[in-house]
Amino acid sequence: GVADEKWGEVGRIFVVLKPGETASEEDLLAHCRAHLAKYKVPKSVCFLDALPLSAAGKILKRELKEKYGR
Repeated sequence: GVADEKWGEVGRIFVVLKPGETASEEDLLAHCRAHLAKYKVPKSVCFLDALPLSAAGKILKRELKEKYGR
């Protein structure tokens, strides 16, 4: 989640596209709206080249929140 004045925190998705693939923010949010409850749909999308990983190969969520959590 990222900080939000009204709700305190709202969802954001981080996306790494495969080479040659394309997707827009609206395409991804439309897919989420079709498959998730309204309150679970993220409010924004952040496209990245790669996700930060630990030595064990796990996603470092803390780093994502520190860098993009505003």
